[in-house]
Amino acid sequence: MAIDSTPIQKILPHRYPFLFIDRVVAVEPQKSVHAQKMVSNCDPILQGHFPGYPILPGVVQVEAMAQAAVILAYHSKVFDPDKHVCYFMGIQDAKFRAPVVPGEVLDIHIQAIRVGRIGKFSGEIRGSDGSLKSSAKFTAIIDLKPTDAPKNGRAEDDV
Repeated sequence: MAIDSTPIQKILPHRYPFLFIDRVVAVEPQKSVHAQKMVSNCDPILQGHFPGYPILPGVVQVEAMAQAAVILAYHSKVFDPDKHVCYFMGIQDAKFRAPVVPGEVLDIHIQAIRVGRIGKFSGEIRGSDGSLKSSAKFTAIIDLKPTDAPKNGRAEDDV
């Protein structure tokens, strides 16, 4: 089941330039998700990290893993984008093995350790050549949206 950018934006509250999932290749509810991010010279974060030698920051890679985990939680029926927000609780064992540069298609693989209101996940990112770029374990909590929060990342005045 491939999911492209428009349906992804109905699940995730993030918007560009902070939306780091471009495509979902496969989802196995309660178990795993395989997503992709296309890294481009046009990515705003690369304009300043680093000029003349653009590399995707490690924190962005961990955020991409977390966004993929939210998609897994959605397909596992524990996250509803109209009712919930998802927050990091912790990041463990984050490792950055090789630079991520423009032109790469990142394969983001997330395995669920526990899916629920409090979820625990293990993730890794591989580059276009299959090499391991980064990995991490992380914990997140799904909470009710504040009553004044916009739906799907859009303020009512923007609709």
